Amino acid sequence: MSEKRVAVIGAGPGGLAAAMILASRGVSVTVFEKQPFVGGRTSRLQVGEFAFDRGPTFLNMPYILEEIFEETGRNLHDYVEMKRLEPMYDLYFDRGRRVLSMTTDRDEMFEAIEAQFPGNGEGYERFMSEQAIKLSKLMPVLQTAHDSLTDYVSLRVLKALPFLSIGKSLYDVLSEYFTSEELKYAFTFQAKYLGMSAWECPGGFSILSYMEHAYGVHHPIGGVNQLCTAMARVIEEEGGSIRLGEGVDRLLLDGKSVNGLVANNVHYSFDEVIIGADFAHAMTSLVPNGTLSRWSPEQLQKKRYSCSTFMLYLGLDRLYDVGHHTIHFADDYEQNVKEMTKDLKLSDDFSFYVQNASKIDPTLAPAGKSSLYVLVPVPNNLSNLPWETLEPKMTERVLDALETRSPYKDIRDHIEVKQALTPKDWEAFGVYEGATFNLGHNLSQMMYFRPHNQFEELDHVWLVGGGTHPGSGLPTIFESARITTNLLRDRAGVGQ
Repeated sequence: MSEKRVAVIGAGPGGLAAAMILASRGVSVTVFEKQPFVGGRTSRLQVGEFAFDRGPTFLNMPYILEEIFEETGRNLHDYVEMKRLEPMYDLYFDRGRRVLSMTTDRDEMFEAIEAQFPGNGEGYERFMSEQAIKLSKLMPVLQTAHDSLTDYVSLRVLKALPFLSIGKSLYDVLSEYFTSEELKYAFTFQAKYLGMSAWECPGGFSILSYMEHAYGVHHPIGGVNQLCTAMARVIEEEGGSIRLGEGVDRLLLDGKSVNGLVANNVHYSFDEVIIGADFAHAMTSLVPNGTLSRWSPEQLQKKRYSCSTFMLYLGLDRLYDVGHHTIHFADDYEQNVKEMTKDLKLSDDFSFYVQNASKIDPTLAPAGKSSLYVLVPVPNNLSNLPWETLEPKMTERVLDALETRSPYKDIRDHIEVKQALTPKDWEAFGVYEGATFNLGHNLSQMMYFRPHNQFEELDHVWLVGGGTHPGSGLPTIFESARITTNLLRDRAGVGQ
C-alpha cells in the first residue's frame, strides 16, 4: 500500500470511480458517504416491492467505464449485465399522435427520417459523418485537465477550436442539418442532460446526440445504480474502505491546506482529499466562510445552474408494452424550455420522459408488475417555487399527462405505490439549489472556467463529478475521475 492516505467525500459515480482507480494502484483509500447506500444521484430507490434508479437511467459510451475496470485488471461485464437498447428511445410529438423511433441502425434511421420528414435524410447522414470528426477532435480536450489559461493555446485545443461551434447554440448547429423543427428537437433535446436549453447550450455539445447514435444506449440489469454497486465491490476487493452513513461535517484546514476532515464529529487525518459531492453544496457546507474567493458562497450565488427535475416513481400492478425510453414533447417546446430555464416558472404544457425498464428487466418489480419512472424538467430552486404545496398538484398533472399524451391511458387504475421527488428534495439530498445537473455548461463555466480537477483554492484537495471538468453526464464524470487520479499520480506522487 502507498504510504499516502486519500479520503473521498461522496460515493457517487465520480467518487467511486476515483477510489476504484486509486485502490487498484495500491493507495489507501477511504470513501465517506452520508447516505446508508452508494451512488448519490445514481443510487437505487426502493419503494415497497419496486426498485428504481433515483437519477440517471441509461449509460452511453460504456467503453469509458470498461477501460476503467480494465485498468484495475477486471472486466465490467463480470460485474454488471448490460443490454443495448434498440430502438434507443421513442419520441412523441403532437400530444402523442406522431412517434419517431431513434435507432443506431443508420439505414433504418435514414428511412424513418425520410418517411416522416422527406428531404432530411441527407442532413442526418451529413450530421453523422461530420460529428464523428468533431468528437475525435474534442475528446482530447475532454480527457485532459484545464487548469491554466495557457491550455487554450495548447495544440489539442487549437486543433479542436474549429469544431467548438463558438458563437452558435446547439439549436443553431442542428439547423444546419435539418429543416424540420421536430427533427431538430430530436437531436437537441440532449441539452437536457446538462439541464440547459438547446437555444443557449453551446453548439459544441452537438456531440451528445451523435454519441448516442454512434455508441448506443445501454441498460444495466437492475438499473444504472448497479454500476456504482460494482465499483464499490472493486474498491473493497482492493482493500479500500467505504464508510456508509458517515457524512463529512467539514474539512480540516491549516490556512489553505487541507490535512483531513471531520465526519460524524470524529477527526480523521488524510494526505489528500477528493471531493465527489455536489461542488457548490460542498463549498458552502464543508469549508468555513471567508476561506474561498473565486468559489466563495457569494460568488457561487452568481453562477449559472442547470434546471432541476420533478420525479415520479410508480409501482404498477401490470406491464405495459411501451418502449423502454419515451420522451414526450410539449406542443410549444421552445416556450416550455424558456419558461423552465429563463423565466423560472412551471409550464402549463410541459415535456416529460418515461422509463419503462420492466419491459426488459424483471429484477425491478414482482412478476407481472412494473416499475415506471417519470421525469419532468422543471426550474431549479432559484425559482422559489413552493414545492411543499405544489407536489400533490404536480403529481396529478403528470398523471393527467401520462393518461392523455402517452400510451399509459389508464395508469391511475394500476398504481400500487407512488413516490414523488421535488427540487426541494434534491436540495435536501445535497444538490445545490436542486440543480440536478450541477453548474451550467455555458462557455464561461467550461474548461478553465469550471472548478479545476486539482482544486485551485485549497491545497491537497481534488475534484471529481459533474461540477468539475469535463462536466455532467456519466461518461464525462468517469473521465473526470481518470483526469483527477492521473493528476494525483503525476503531481502528488499518489499511486505511482
